[in-house]
Amino acid sequence: MIDLRAVADGVLVARTDPLDVNVTLVLGDDTALVVDTLSTDRQAHELRDAVRAVTALPLTVAVTHFHFDHSFGASVLADGGRPVWGHPRCAAELADRGGHWRARWHREWASAQPDLAAGLATATIQPPDRLVPDAATLDLGGRTVTLSHLGRAHTDGDLVVYVPDADVLIAGDLVEEGNPPDFSDAYPLEWPEALQRLLRMASSSTVVIPGHGAQVGTGFVAKQHEQLAALDWLIRHGHRDGATVDKVAARGPYPLDACRTAVVRGFDALDGA
Repeated sequence: MIDLRAVADGVLVARTDPLDVNVTLVLGDDTALVVDTLSTDRQAHELRDAVRAVTALPLTVAVTHFHFDHSFGASVLADGGRPVWGHPRCAAELADRGGHWRARWHREWASAQPDLAAGLATATIQPPDRLVPDAATLDLGGRTVTLSHLGRAHTDGDLVVYVPDADVLIAGDLVEEGNPPDFSDAYPLEWPEALQRLLRMASSSTVVIPGHGAQVGTGFVAKQHEQLAALDWLIRHGHRDGATVDKVAARGPYPLDACRTAVVRGFDALDGA
């Protein structure tokens, strides 16, 4: 069951199983915005039912990035030709390589989450059709919402969504609560700067909705920025000194496997790969 709970006036969030993904519903007078759409058609239908228990308004969809747990349910939420907003790189990954990603993630989750993997194998992938290279403002009727690309970070096509009148910032996987950041498609040498830009958007009272886990405040985001900045410099110094991946990763602020992935990607970037 998907339980949408208010975090501010007209802004509702649900933490969902099995991956603790956050989905957000923003209500305007004329339109409702759904931010992120879960992993499978079945999950997306459950999300749509939960949304419809709250509002009958026409829906607009935004996806924060191309990873399956945030984007694969878009076709269900956008049924009837409703717009789907996303970054051009998110759209390109889903349009050009959606079949590749679906097969890869199906293999990766087949043992740990067989029901999820089965749903991934049959999900209808719908890339965003309203593209946001830098920033856009949506008028929901009596409420505006901004969509912003703050630079390459968790992926090369992340969007954050800000609801200024409610002071709620939906960060996608730029911010993770409960688990270390996922570096599998990340840009660890650029992520700290993206988080710094995010912090400039926020006030001390801003509610931040991470991609996964409990809502946080800007203090949590600032701490994650410090950790990512420290990892950035470890990677740069290690590359300069000719250190091994494992030696650099062992000094990182996150579990070894996460840091190892970050170091490999950071070394590749510094090598021009």
